[in-house]
Parts: sequence; structure tokens; C-alpha cells
Amino acid sequence: MTAPHRLPPFAAAVTGIGLVTSAGVGAEATWRAVNDPATAPCVPHRPELADLPCDFMYSVAGLDTRAVLGVAAHRLMDRFSHLAVIAAREAVADAGLDPAVWDSGRVAVVIGSAHGGLPFYDEQHTALTERGARRVSPKLAPLTVVNGAASSVATDLGAHGPSQAVSTACSSGTVAIGTAHQMLRTGACDIVIAGGAESVCSRLLIASACRLKAVSTRRDDPQAACRPFDTHRDGFVVGEGAGLLVLEHPAHARARGAAVRAHVTGYGASSDAYSAVAPDPDGIGVERALRTALADAGIDAAAVGHVNAHGTSTVANDLIETAMLRRVLGEHPLVTSTKAMTGHTLGAAGGIETALTVLALQHQLVPPTVNLDAPDPDIPVEVVSKEARPAAFEAAVKTSLGFGGHNAALVLTR
Repeated sequence: MTAPHRLPPFAAAVTGIGLVTSAGVGAEATWRAVNDPATAPCVPHRPELADLPCDFMYSVAGLDTRAVLGVAAHRLMDRFSHLAVIAAREAVADAGLDPAVWDSGRVAVVIGSAHGGLPFYDEQHTALTERGARRVSPKLAPLTVVNGAASSVATDLGAHGPSQAVSTACSSGTVAIGTAHQMLRTGACDIVIAGGAESVCSRLLIASACRLKAVSTRRDDPQAACRPFDTHRDGFVVGEGAGLLVLEHPAHARARGAAVRAHVTGYGASSDAYSAVAPDPDGIGVERALRTALADAGIDAAAVGHVNAHGTSTVANDLIETAMLRRVLGEHPLVTSTKAMTGHTLGAAGGIETALTVLALQHQLVPPTVNLDAPDPDIPVEVVSKEARPAAFEAAVKTSLGFGGHNAALVLTR
């Protein structure tokens, strides 16, 4: 494998976190939940999916988005944008930033999403076929395009710097944070709000995922359906949510005396160039992404003590990813997948899981992989299960794989 090009290390400061997930609304609520399997979120059966092999998904409960955002703003956004704006507000407040006084032209927004407003497409297709063209909403395009979340966050916060959408399937949120790291390194901005947002309760999407045999069909026990690294795993469970970070140039964070939660110190991305739906069975693509991220951070593999893995609960992903982690990092890092508490939030996953990795570094605590009752003996890494595990580590890794062979990895440090 060709050695990746090495640039001088650059540490983007993480000064704020915003999370909206099925495990909890808010970063602290989500963090508490993922560390306590007894608080596992309900995974309800959805009536609109009743005729499908998979009729359940993780949903954000107890959040009145209309009340939080106001009726007028709510109407101009799809649900994935609602979740993004709420997460962004929390992240900015957590960072101690005031949008009324910041240099708005130096504030960027980069948000990843795999599908954008897909449920609204479903709704509008039904309107077209059942009631005719005059019943189709003129807001279809602005509400459903993938850049809707980035646009909505920039508008809500008055951020006038670069605003970008990333859509690399299930690695979108991780790529968005990596892109933010690069933007700060080049001096294009001082602050970036970055991560992912997704909400895809779509009959069309779930039906297709069932046909692809990607999702679990454990209808009799949806709470236990998502079981990464378990011998009896049979696919992922779709979830919705948003995870956003405030990243700052370290000089900007220092100048304003910001409290820094952690640093993003390395980023790598690659393409399998192998298949539209299946990962490269040798894991060469994601290995390249991880090695590039380590080189970018200027640290050795031995320094990594924790990995928040992509860990989708599919047979292929879990085996390929963990074999790669063993090759690159050895057997010492503690590995977890938090998807059993949040569902697979597709384009939002990298944002949510990077935020949880930041919190793991801060608290020196590795969340458990829930529902791991019968560990697959072919998984060659140490997976934390049953309960959170205290550990001392200075660096952690987040890996992501996406349909189409889009791989990404981040290195985070205390």
C-alpha cells in the first residue's frame, strides 16, 4: 500500500457538541443513555411499515420540533433539517459562542446526509399519483435536497462563511467533519459547525433495504435486533438523528479562552472502487483511510486506545472492519459500536458517533456495545459489551464505511 502524503499535523479544537438521537435529546442525555444499557430506547413498530419484513426503526421521542423552532421556520424545513438546527443550536451554546457577535463571514457549516428529505418525496409522490400535479408542494426541492440541513443551520445561526453538504452515504457525517478539519487547516474560516443529520422513515427506502437483506427482520424482538459483532446479527436497524460539532482553529479557540473538549487531529478518506453496495472484502479501502488519518495526525497506531467502529450489525461489515482494525491497530484498542442505542442513522452516523468519541475521550470511558450476547468468535478485536468500561487513553479513532465504497476515518486526541 502506498504511503499516504504527510502534512504537518493540525489539531482542530472541538469546543461544542450537539446531539439529537433516539437515545436522548441533548449531548449529555445521549451520553448517559449509551453508557447504561438499561435505558435502551424503545424501537417501536411503525404502522406505515406493517407490510414489510422490517416494520420498526429507532425514532427521536419526546421532542416537539415545531415548538422548538416555531411554526414559520418549521414549515420551511424537512425533519432532517429540524434535527440539524436543534443540534447546531446546542453545539453553539455548548461552545460558548454568540452568533450575534461572532465574525459571521468566518463561520462555516458542513453537514452530511445520505438521503436528505426522502420521506417528503414519498409523501409528494403519493400526492401526485392519487390527487394530481396541482397537489404537489412547490417546496419539494428546497425541503428535500441534501444541502437542506446545511442551508437551514447557516440561516438559523447567521453563518455567512462557506456552507456545504456532503453526501457519501453512511460516511457522510465523518467526511463532513474531516472536511471541516481541512477548511480550518487552510485558514478558510475560524469556526465550522460540522457533522451529520438524517431522518428517513420511508416505505420506499425500508422496502429496498429489506430486498437488499441489509436490515434486521427480527420483528418479534426489535429491541434486540441491532446487535453488532454478535453471532446472531442479521442486519442493521434504521435510526434518525443529528450529531454536530463546533470545530475551531486552535488559535481562535485560545484567543477567546474556549474550553476545548478534544481535538480532531487526523482525517483520511478513500474509495473501495469495488461495488455499489458491498464493501471490499479485503477491507483495503477503509484501511487506506485509517492509515491516512493516522499519518495526518502524526501518531503511531500504538497510541490509539479506543475505536468507535462503524459496526453496523451486518455480517460482512463487522468482519471486514474488525479484521482491518486488527491489522492496523493491533489488539489493544477497546472497540465499541453505539448503533445498538441509536440505530444506524446513515449519513448522520459519523457525526453522532464522533461526538460520542469526543465524550469518551473526555470522560475516559468506553460505552458498551448493547445486545452483544454471543460474541462472534471470528471478530479479532476486544469489543466492550454489557457495561461501560473506564480506560486511560490519549487518542481514539472513528471509522465509517458507506455504500458505493466511501470510507472515512478520524483521529481524535485529548
